Amino acid sequence: MSLFSAPNPIVLSAFVRRLILLVAGPVLAAVVHAADPRPNIVLVMVDDMGFSDLGCYGGEIYTPNLDRLARGGVRFRQSYDASKCAQTCASLLSGRYYAEVAFAGPQRNSVTLAEVLHEAGYTTLLSGKWHLRGDPTEHGFQRTFGHLSGMVNSLTGRGTYDPRPFRLDGRPWEVPDTGFYTTDAMTDFALRFLREDAAPDAGRPFFLYLAYNAPHYPLHAKQPDVEKYLGRYSIGWDEVRRQRHRRMIELGIISPDTPLSPRPPEVRAWTDLSADERREHELTMATYAAMIDCVDQNLGRVIAHLESTGQFDNTLFLFLSDNGGCPFQRTEARTRENWLMPWDSDSYWTYDEGWAHASNTPFRWFKQNQHEGGISTPFIAHWPAGLGGTPGRVVRGPGHVIDIAATLYHVAGAAYPESLDGHGIAPLRGQSLLPILRGETDGGPREFWQYYRNNRSLRQGDWKVVAERQRDRWELYNIAEDRSEVNDLADTLPALRDALIARFTSLHAEINANAPALTAADDSMH
Repeated sequence: MSLFSAPNPIVLSAFVRRLILLVAGPVLAAVVHAADPRPNIVLVMVDDMGFSDLGCYGGEIYTPNLDRLARGGVRFRQSYDASKCAQTCASLLSGRYYAEVAFAGPQRNSVTLAEVLHEAGYTTLLSGKWHLRGDPTEHGFQRTFGHLSGMVNSLTGRGTYDPRPFRLDGRPWEVPDTGFYTTDAMTDFALRFLREDAAPDAGRPFFLYLAYNAPHYPLHAKQPDVEKYLGRYSIGWDEVRRQRHRRMIELGIISPDTPLSPRPPEVRAWTDLSADERREHELTMATYAAMIDCVDQNLGRVIAHLESTGQFDNTLFLFLSDNGGCPFQRTEARTRENWLMPWDSDSYWTYDEGWAHASNTPFRWFKQNQHEGGISTPFIAHWPAGLGGTPGRVVRGPGHVIDIAATLYHVAGAAYPESLDGHGIAPLRGQSLLPILRGETDGGPREFWQYYRNNRSLRQGDWKVVAERQRDRWELYNIAEDRSEVNDLADTLPALRDALIARFTSLHAEINANAPALTAADDSMH
């Protein structure tokens, strides 16, 4: 059995791996290029999208292509991210908790998905948002397009802190004056890379990381896409939540006894808003929906390309969001005063807590928080040639963003190193989800650490302790029975609460002890 066709990840030292490649590399390469049966991988992540926004998760936003992947694949009821953009990116690419990840420098202790998969014989491609230190070309990606910043104006490409954040293969790339839209451009280059560098006759599988900036604020969308949703949200966030909740139960995304969490006290009832306030909120949610709709349109282009080249059936698609809905109201006064439309590049709209709460239906809290609304992501897997069980299954899980690296190494038969370039590489924190994807199990007990700026939680099996940084009190929930976190058992079960808090404290100390001086992502990254 060759190194590249092993059914499970193999741990080898960098020296041994390089010795094997030096001696046997040409032979192995010839075998791999002749007929490599391993799947292509398309890993798609969107930015600031809530748990219930997609059609296949109960939303009203038109997402036929993602819905198609869900019907033919697997959806997770319980899958978690790191509650913040850069932090999720670091965990996604490393398979470790973001606070202990360094991809470069004297304290390097982690490798990226691209580095491992490239050495295993994959062509490695990135199109989209990087949002970590350095440049993706320095971390295993052979072809890259996108921006280095946390957010950009989708119509001009300007970054909040960098006016020229776009790069093509590590070099500055000038955004054209007209006809540019970030989501479209990211897909254009992804398809270009697939045609030029990962054509079917290349003989090797590809790994494409497609990291869309949408629907992160500022909310910009093309006029026809926005107009599809104008008027759709006149019913307001309370009714949207009720409708989504009903559909989520019908789809099996949540159990029938899952309650809707109450509207936060700072969010007013839709009927209490003035006509001007409702008009603004209808426009911002229509624009947010249009941005997700456009992502789905573009994924349709990727699917069509893979179907036309005969690669679709043996391509593993994974789709997730980096955190829950974003509650920050940062609409600029000039935009509101002049009623600039979201297809005007001078506009700067955001949606806020009311719609973020709807996006995270049925959960509480938002991006940055460790309650379910901040960390729960839709997670879809599709692979006709490799998945087992009934297509369209909704599985319990849970899974976590730290599991994706282990899953892809399992699928690819890739060797995870103990060292690289003289640096010791720390073990993976995650575990392979392939047994769930194959239908061999519906999931099982897990332990997850979650932390961001003193928002903190620990999940152990079905139990979860969680604290919000401005309310320095631990809460306790049985997630199997109370996914919406509305029945706090902290005072009812104090011994269990304290045991889980002690475990969080111990694990938190271990992670901080491993933390390098310069992590791949830090708290200043937006």
